[in-house]
Amino acid sequence: MELSEATKKLISQYNFAKKSGLQKEGAATINVDEVALSVAAFYEKVRTVVEWKEEHLMRRAAIIRKLKRRFFELELNNFPENGEMAEGLVLELIRGGHFPNDKIEESKIKDVQNIISKYVFILKNNPENKNGKAGLNFYNWLLDVAACEIEDLLAPAIKEIALIEYMFWAMKEKIKISNKIYEKGLLKKSEKDIQIYIAVCHALFKLDKPIISYNLLKYKYPEWNKPSRQLIADISRDIFVSWQEIEKNLLNPLSNKFYAVCERYDTPYLLLGDILFQNENGEISDPKILEGKIKDAYTKRAATLKTRISRAAVYSTISIFATKILSLVILEWIIDVVTRSSTNPAIFAADVAIPTALMFLIVISIKKPSSKNLNTVVMETMKITYKTEKIDAYEIKLNRRKNVAMRMFLSLVYVFSSFITFGAIIFALNYFNFPAISIFIDIIFIALILFAGTAVAKRAQELTMEPEKEGFFGFLADIFFLPVQGLGKWLSNKWRRYNAIAAFFNALIDMPFSAFVEFLEGWRYFIKERKEEIR
Repeated sequence: MELSEATKKLISQYNFAKKSGLQKEGAATINVDEVALSVAAFYEKVRTVVEWKEEHLMRRAAIIRKLKRRFFELELNNFPENGEMAEGLVLELIRGGHFPNDKIEESKIKDVQNIISKYVFILKNNPENKNGKAGLNFYNWLLDVAACEIEDLLAPAIKEIALIEYMFWAMKEKIKISNKIYEKGLLKKSEKDIQIYIAVCHALFKLDKPIISYNLLKYKYPEWNKPSRQLIADISRDIFVSWQEIEKNLLNPLSNKFYAVCERYDTPYLLLGDILFQNENGEISDPKILEGKIKDAYTKRAATLKTRISRAAVYSTISIFATKILSLVILEWIIDVVTRSSTNPAIFAADVAIPTALMFLIVISIKKPSSKNLNTVVMETMKITYKTEKIDAYEIKLNRRKNVAMRMFLSLVYVFSSFITFGAIIFALNYFNFPAISIFIDIIFIALILFAGTAVAKRAQELTMEPEKEGFFGFLADIFFLPVQGLGKWLSNKWRRYNAIAAFFNALIDMPFSAFVEFLEGWRYFIKERKEEIR
């Protein structure tokens, strides 16, 4: 069998990524003091607990946080152009362990400064009204995109982008749209490719809105990373409209249907990427050799998946407690002090133990893929790797529309199930004499844990290609747990905006701690110089 042209291109891109990852000989690199690095890296691990995200998003979250702090410290009209801001940012990121020490070339500092200057220019010359909530959201979005570009410069994701493009072009041929969708105006034909691209980004690497926005901007403006002065001026004029268009595409009601298709068929692409990454020459032209490599890659990813799921469950539980429930428990304690009442310490322990046990139950209930799944994965990987005459088709179509009476009845059933679920929780806690404030806290904690646990469980399906089978008990669980998950999702989104613990760290700890680490590093270099003089 012959490799497809798309697969040959992917192999060449992976080989290019390996070569580009090698450090240039003789190039000066950025070095930070090891002691300062250890201290700052410990602090960043604490911040990881406070603001837990998917592991691959933690580095960019740090860039966003440090970049926004520097933007808030300075006015746009007085922004430094001498590279001091870029140098301080890069040094702080290396000290925090987000990038390797002695690996990034010093010339990158100038490139980072050029990126910052570009976004400052865009912010200053954007003609749209920046007041109000929309202006603040736009400002935050643009800084998020700037952080994506800085990360892309310091640690280019060449392999990931190559694999995204590889799957995108394949799914572009396979996904068909029902004519009814176009007729009802739910999707324009020009928006199909964008929805497929967004779904592929979500399915393959669980990319979030900022990085997808950044990639869409590069798609719209091919010279985004190295724009001319005229192009920057044009971008500044149109960027607000571009942001609104991207937000509209990301919130398209049909996006979940595109994601469902891409998520089901992403496993072969992930495994092919693993195979090409682990094998230097990418020798997969022989189907028998490829089959063995697919099984090896599947086994390795399955082994690491269990560890990643457990780690995500532990960190998300700790993060929820540290950033959300801790503030509520403190509130409970204050209420006890004000009302001069006393809460049993066992109640406080239960407030933590019950939702934590719920997360444990969710994780241990995650099912492994069946033995048939591996054969399906092997066959699908062969299909995408080699030339084939037949192309599979996956249709995006509307759900069967229910009449008004049926929709009203189902809505009432959903509301009724919500009352039963929350009523049962309240009744059980009240039976054990939990105070009202503790019941309130436990409901919030259970909702947040159930939502986070569901997200963790979905991550465990990255190797599963078989259709999900739901039994009667699973159907009942959905009826009664969906309202709680919905509450957890709503609370999680709200807390992301109003994270009091994170705001405390940003306002009172981040800046002084960064100054302390810089002082520590300067003192260490001073001591080294004195030692050299003594010699």
